[in-house]
Amino acid sequence: MQVLILGSLIALFAGCFCLYRASPNQRWGSAPWPAEPARIAGAALLALGGWGCLHGFTAVAAVFVFCTALMLFFCLIPYLGVLVGPRGGDANEAR
Repeated sequence: MQVLILGSLIALFAGCFCLYRASPNQRWGSAPWPAEPARIAGAALLALGGWGCLHGFTAVAAVFVFCTALMLFFCLIPYLGVLVGPRGGDANEAR
């Protein structure tokens, strides 16, 4: 059961990451990923993570964990992108 919960949280993080990298305002790389494949992969990973939550928890707890994980990951990923390092063009503008 613990492996299922951990796997669903990893799938949720990966889904949020794919959706974030498809955004033109992402900070992880110099160019965003192609929008359509990244969005499809992100939606599939979010669905997989939601399925794992439903099988690892009761229905109410699964919805709570799913929504809380989405809020956490969508807020955390942009900050992790800033920690990874600025893009090439932004480093000169900050000075």
